[in-house]
Amino acid sequence: MASQLVPASAAATILLIIISIFVIRRLQTPQARNTPDHHEVTNSPAEPSMLSKRLASELPNSIIFPHDAAFERSMNSYWAQQECEVVPACVVKPHNTQQLCTAVTILKSEYDEQRKRAGEGKVQGLFAVRSGGHSPVPGAASIEGGVLIDLSLFREVTPSEDGKSVVIGVGAKWMDVSKVLDQRGLAVVGGRNSAVGVGGLTLGGGLSFFSPRLGLVCSNVISYDIVLASGSCATASESTDSDLWRALKGGSNNFGIVTRMTARSFPSTQIWSGFLYMPAFQTTKVLKSFHEYVSRESSGNLDTACDAYAAGPIACFSYVHKLGIQAVAINLVYTKPPENEKEWPVCWKTSGFASLWRFWSTCKVQTLTSATDEMNVLNPPGRRQVFANTTIKNNLATLTAAYTAYYDAAISLRRFTIKGLLWTLVLQPLRPEWARKGDPNLLGLRDGNDNPLVVVSFTVNWDEGKNDALINATLRSTVEQIEAVAAANNTGHRYRYLNYCAHWQKPFKGYSEENWRFLQGVSRKFDPEGLFQRGCVGGFKLDIDL
Repeated sequence: MASQLVPASAAATILLIIISIFVIRRLQTPQARNTPDHHEVTNSPAEPSMLSKRLASELPNSIIFPHDAAFERSMNSYWAQQECEVVPACVVKPHNTQQLCTAVTILKSEYDEQRKRAGEGKVQGLFAVRSGGHSPVPGAASIEGGVLIDLSLFREVTPSEDGKSVVIGVGAKWMDVSKVLDQRGLAVVGGRNSAVGVGGLTLGGGLSFFSPRLGLVCSNVISYDIVLASGSCATASESTDSDLWRALKGGSNNFGIVTRMTARSFPSTQIWSGFLYMPAFQTTKVLKSFHEYVSRESSGNLDTACDAYAAGPIACFSYVHKLGIQAVAINLVYTKPPENEKEWPVCWKTSGFASLWRFWSTCKVQTLTSATDEMNVLNPPGRRQVFANTTIKNNLATLTAAYTAYYDAAISLRRFTIKGLLWTLVLQPLRPEWARKGDPNLLGLRDGNDNPLVVVSFTVNWDEGKNDALINATLRSTVEQIEAVAAANNTGHRYRYLNYCAHWQKPFKGYSEENWRFLQGVSRKFDPEGLFQRGCVGGFKLDIDL
């Protein structure tokens, strides 16, 4: 019997599918820090500074020096590898609010002394603050040769007796929150990645699986406990220091150090969520399906309208540099379990995604913790990372142009040897109406129309520091190319999601001139000498003249 040969084109397709499956499974496998990624502290100061000695004298049980065993563990607790390489003079790890107040008082005293000595000159940064340590922005939560305030002991998660609110320490990660609340059949409007810190996400605005129904993360915080530049404690709420309360809803770390927040909670048992994994040849259909779904009306028949319980779609296109191939993944979420767990929710079943050929789907009914863990597994810690983003109107031509810019950049990098490079474009909807739900915020999305927007973001990771400059330059050029196309098509938007911004981006300028000025005014009121504008490094500052 003669053997039957597989046609060359079919064989190539089969081979590509097999490679794609291998790549996707590799992306799903958490990778521990290997030896090259494990950073050993070698360039620490030989002698503690006078500031470090003063902090050690006042807080002997809360300070860690480079010679202490706990110091290296602290340095390696960041998500992005480049943050692990920034070595402070000491780490202050307060056990309670009073200790944090003492630390801030000492830092403010040193800051005032430096201002006197500097005169008209610029005061150098003294300290940084870390809650979850998940930002890849260089120096976002780290400082070379200064003081790092580590809030990891502020990680309480305490639901109220009536189940309507929960007190959350900013040192907690969202997995800490969901694990407690899952057991009580509760949830909060919180992070979608279990390893992300509570503090940074919330102070930057925060997108959530629950945002379509309840608004942004920041718009669901009832109150904030904060240590101000004076070293005093305050609780900002709608009725007390309401201007500060409002400024913290997207204003980042510009007003003090938030220690804990009280967030609204609500009944929630399980959600339907997961990823669809597809080959690269589905890209055109994915973009079309994404555009069509995001274009749906906000209300009406679920066959043709958006459903407030539906989150996403989040479309991810990942180019694997070493193999020269692309993997596509689509995240779909429905925050109310369907009556029949084996069937897709109606809004997703009637979308274009349901009919697309795919390798497999992980969509199922699961706990919120499990769903956010799945997000985390796709991008584990221990690698060099960079983010950047822009916002466009939901226009198919501009979406296609964004994808083309991403793909062309990935191909251009093939000329270089970049170990471990994974170049990922992420598209996700942002409806301005979400910003109108919950408490008022200052993101600048409430004052326009309700036409849907799309956050176009990049998450790029690689292994070696020698490629940092090339990656950052290519990424900036790519984002600026997308923005130029959007401007030409009149499909751009001023908003930049702070939590996805690169270090060179200016998110507060996208909040509107009025809101930006309001934030500056609140900073001057609660921090007139600018401790958190000049003395505290990291984060995005308000460009205040002091």
